[in-house]
Amino acid sequence: MTEELVIMRDQQAVTTSLQVAENFEKKHQHVMESIRKLTVENSTVGKMFAEGIYVNKQNHEQPMYYMNRDGFSLLAMGFTGKKALQFKLKYIDAFNKMEKRLQQQKPLSLPEQISLIAKGYENLSADVEDIKNRMGLPSNMALAFSKKRNAKIINVLGGKKSNAYCDKNIRAKTYRALFSSYRETFDQDRYNDLPMKDFDKAIDFVNNWYPPFELQQEIQRANAQLAIV
Repeated sequence: MTEELVIMRDQQAVTTSLQVAENFEKKHQHVMESIRKLTVENSTVGKMFAEGIYVNKQNHEQPMYYMNRDGFSLLAMGFTGKKALQFKLKYIDAFNKMEKRLQQQKPLSLPEQISLIAKGYENLSADVEDIKNRMGLPSNMALAFSKKRNAKIINVLGGKKSNAYCDKNIRAKTYRALFSSYRETFDQDRYNDLPMKDFDKAIDFVNNWYPPFELQQEIQRANAQLAIV
């Protein structure tokens, strides 16, 4: 458990107001209030604490504090009782172990630094790929897709001046038919929710899409009427 009491942050051994509240059986808001009072009373104390954020069970971001050994000692000074003493000792032991671990860390050699940097680029590349797999279309790609879709609709209706295109009912049917096929193919309820990785597939889909047979017949009839006039 001691490893969990103290963590490393910015090359420093710290604990959090959440950990303190849990282990000393106090409400987190009361621990936060105590820390705020300490930082207001003396500006030097502010260096012992750093504001942070955690996500609660409701998936909402909430404030918390990180604190170093001095900050913890100052805060826990007012905690009394046999159980409080036991946890103070556990925290002191955890801080000692973490700080010893930090002192034992050797500076990285140049090859190690290069390897670490390369690994960082690999992780970044993986993160970018993950974003592309999950993220919807950005505005520029969404606009490009919209233009391609509209051009396809104009084409299958016979041009902007065609009778079929000028008929709002037929034009709306065609847009709905295209979206229906799109939703069935990509399992998306909105065009812009399409993952970035599927953009090229969606463009190919639009290029190769044609209205169902009955709608094609309706378009041809509407345009034939125009030819007679």
